[in-house]
Amino acid sequence: MSGLKREPYLILVFLLICSNVFGQVPIDPGDPPNPSAIPDFYRSKLTAIDQEVNLVEKGKVRVIATSPGGFPVYAVLYGEKENFPSQANYNSAVAARDPGYYAGKDSSSKPVVFFLGPVHGQEVEGIVGMINLIHVAETGRDYRDQEWSSLQKKLEQCRVIIVPCGNPDGRRRCPYDSFVGMPVEIMTKYGQGTRTDGSSWGWPGAKSLHPMKGNVGILGAYFNDEGINMMHDDWFSPMAAETEAILDLARSEAPDMTVSLHSHHHTSRILPANYVPWFMKMRIDSLTRTLNQRYASGGLPSLPEDWISPPVVEDQSYPPKASFNLISALHHVSGTMAFTFECSHGTVTADEPEPSVTYGNILDIQLNLYEEMLDYILENSLY
Repeated sequence: MSGLKREPYLILVFLLICSNVFGQVPIDPGDPPNPSAIPDFYRSKLTAIDQEVNLVEKGKVRVIATSPGGFPVYAVLYGEKENFPSQANYNSAVAARDPGYYAGKDSSSKPVVFFLGPVHGQEVEGIVGMINLIHVAETGRDYRDQEWSSLQKKLEQCRVIIVPCGNPDGRRRCPYDSFVGMPVEIMTKYGQGTRTDGSSWGWPGAKSLHPMKGNVGILGAYFNDEGINMMHDDWFSPMAAETEAILDLARSEAPDMTVSLHSHHHTSRILPANYVPWFMKMRIDSLTRTLNQRYASGGLPSLPEDWISPPVVEDQSYPPKASFNLISALHHVSGTMAFTFECSHGTVTADEPEPSVTYGNILDIQLNLYEEMLDYILENSLY
């Protein structure tokens, strides 16, 4: 395996397996058990990430950070890194009215694409996608043995950075490996956590205490072991080593496009960034619409066209309602076309008792997203 020595790595895997056994939040009596009929291709555990990076031959593997819980944050890199001429950071280059001072790219430059796996540990769908994407890059097939040769070829035309999981602490604590068919309240309970009295922090309440320390019953998988939600770190002085490593990776790689993989209990879709230039919002809007059309034509759950809201200027009223989050920060350190992707968990509610997606749907949603991203950036690079 590139970048790691095998014997220490095997010891690390053993330690990680032990940590997964002893560090997981126990499921409360009366809550549903972890699903037992999860198909083999649906690989969402930290041990599955360890196994996958150990198989990497075409790419290079780096450990970019160590979590507070002692877990590695991996980056898998494909394609040679180009040394773009650079004489300023992105912010200063924009002030000089030419982003090329930060990264001088031309029509011969390969697009750089950054796939950031979940920074919320219960949003396991992105881990499934990342593991299968690495397998496609290596073999041309996903773990269902379904061919994705076109996706593999497009990956080969780019510099690709894959972080399978941005928050291994949160993933390790999450006792569920899938939420397909699970009550949405269970996902919320173990994902966003509870207070000491057992009440749910919920959304957006889980963002009202940060770091998440003190009035905490279950520390939700949103957070690393220090209670940091990487989506809402302190960008001028990051509290989490994972956040700092993610921003450093973007700064050094100058990605043309970056996706941060998340999940929710609604139909899968792209969410735009806040506090980024209007032209970038329009680019993301264009990708949002072509991706949604791809899902519709492929028989995957999609949004009605009139449900896709056009870009808007941030709300000018008090109090402010749009945060400058990790997605915004990624743009402002690198100029990248950054956005959030929310994949459907497949959770159920009293009003919608049947899951909206299957395990296979979720993997197809992920892999089709990646291919649509590559299609877009290969045709629409900025120089």
